[in-house]
Amino acid sequence: MATAITVNNLSKSFGAVRAVDEVSFTVEPGAVTAFLGPNGAGKTTTLRMILGLVAPTAGTAMIGRTPYIQLTSPITKVGAVLEATAFHPGLSARAHLDVLRTAAGLAPARVDLVLDQVDLTRAADRKIGGFSLGMRQRLAIASALLGDPEILILDEPANGLDPRGIAWLRGFLRAYAHEGRAVLVSTHVLAEIERIAGRALIISAGRLVRQAELTPDSTDLENLYLEATR
Repeated sequence: MATAITVNNLSKSFGAVRAVDEVSFTVEPGAVTAFLGPNGAGKTTTLRMILGLVAPTAGTAMIGRTPYIQLTSPITKVGAVLEATAFHPGLSARAHLDVLRTAAGLAPARVDLVLDQVDLTRAADRKIGGFSLGMRQRLAIASALLGDPEILILDEPANGLDPRGIAWLRGFLRAYAHEGRAVLVSTHVLAEIERIAGRALIISAGRLVRQAELTPDSTDLENLYLEATR
């Protein structure tokens, strides 16, 4: 299968600050790839460049062989969660998803399907303003799933989830990758991502400092991370 994401010498400067410095990596289908690093390391800026939300100073980020902004139907190629707060508090979860699917020209049945996928069916008609952070996180993931995308890009998806929610997320991401799709996850929850990721990309001070294949028997992700970022 073709590479899902290709990042080549990607750099971004904000004035005199070099937030991302010549980062290169690939994300392959059929696996969960962990994107790790300290706060301020450049993870979110890199994800935003992949998604065309921030223009790089240099380098390229491709979805398959195409920049995200040139995709003809991006919602069916990439689903992304960079924050779980961009909701109108007066809308229900169902109404929010229906607005998104209408704008994208998707079938109405997709709304109920993704609500079920993230276990929000019983809360579908409640106003988002009354949702917990964990419920908002699930709704954000449902939004990313609307187009049945080939690639998921998630920034701290476990934020706000309780232990049951984290266990659900772990199983969901493992199953999604098992279907031959690509998952790129930025997270600080090393113990959880170690259980499902097949590969780790570690960034520090804007530079990619380590890439490693992860196996249950041979890799201690916490030590790997600490060594790479000290």
